[in-house]
Amino acid sequence: MVGSSGVFIDFVVTFLLKEKVRINKFAANSVGFSIAATSNYIFNRIWTFRNSHPEIFIQFTKFIVISLLGLVLSNLLIWALHSRRKMNFYLVKLISIGLVMIWNFTLNYLYTFSVSE
Repeated sequence: MVGSSGVFIDFVVTFLLKEKVRINKFAANSVGFSIAATSNYIFNRIWTFRNSHPEIFIQFTKFIVISLLGLVLSNLLIWALHSRRKMNFYLVKLISIGLVMIWNFTLNYLYTFSVSE
């Protein structure tokens, strides 16, 4: 459920910024990704991991660092597959979301929301 909401938010924001506002595809992707990552943090903290770690700033910082690395991966994929290989932008975005979702979930499970902390 959290992943699906993130995909929806990411696609809608990216589409609106890229197609309607007409900003650069990498900037649109970055803004969409960032808004989705923030909502995913909130939803993951509450629902997925049912986490109540009192150091929310430290936890959010860990989450954002992992997300930013995922954003770099996402933009690299868009550059390599869309800009260089001329694949459809939204197909590449879907591929990047799938790969980055695995990256984000795994690292957040092991590091950000770890029960050992």
